[in-house]
Amino acid sequence: MHWTDEGVVLGVRKHGETSVILELMTRDHGRHLGLVQGGRSKSLQAVLQPGNTVQATWRARLDEHLGTYQVEGLELRAARLMGSSMALYGLATLAHLLRYFPERDPHFALFETLTVLVDHLDDPDLAPALFVRFELAMLTELGFGLDLARCAATGSERDLAYVSPRSGRAVSAEAGEPYKDRLLRLPGFLIGQTRANRPREEDIRDGFALTDFFLHHNVFAPQGRRAPEERARFVALATAGDE
Repeated sequence: MHWTDEGVVLGVRKHGETSVILELMTRDHGRHLGLVQGGRSKSLQAVLQPGNTVQATWRARLDEHLGTYQVEGLELRAARLMGSSMALYGLATLAHLLRYFPERDPHFALFETLTVLVDHLDDPDLAPALFVRFELAMLTELGFGLDLARCAATGSERDLAYVSPRSGRAVSAEAGEPYKDRLLRLPGFLIGQTRANRPREEDIRDGFALTDFFLHHNVFAPQGRRAPEERARFVALATAGDE
């Protein structure tokens, strides 16, 4: 059996003297592992860095086997990302989050969101909002998507300001006013209410607070886990202005 696909490198671990086990998030085959023979060579080490996009050909006798990869670099952005602390914490967080998905389970839309994010992960103007959108996309792919299109109480699509922590649905400012202390704030950049290149730090914080709540409630806590420490460090840098 074999296939060829595009994938973002999530991580590698040593295997034997010269090889590595490569973990990719691929476009059509989901999070997928494979053995790269000679993966510890100088030429391949530069390619097999987290954040890079590669073209990978996977081969195995049976589908359930680990299999082997042959890889070729497509977008070698890791060297650039290594110069940014925010990007490094972001890459570590992304790898952690994507491991909540079963291996070999394809998520096409999430892959597209991921590639846009890693392209800009060292950009303090773009990365924070893109990361919030990635976490929302992750929740959707896991079956816990939020409904931010209209007010849960009135059905209105206007003046949305909050999100219900119980239903994950948007609530308008007027309908939510009596209960605002129990609701989560809905940042405007998630519903197209800002045209600024970089949303306000307050809105970015609200965005991360929103995804943090639903990730903890629906993903981390049911498995007895917590958000990775790298996520908190990424959020701190993402909401502190330029590095």
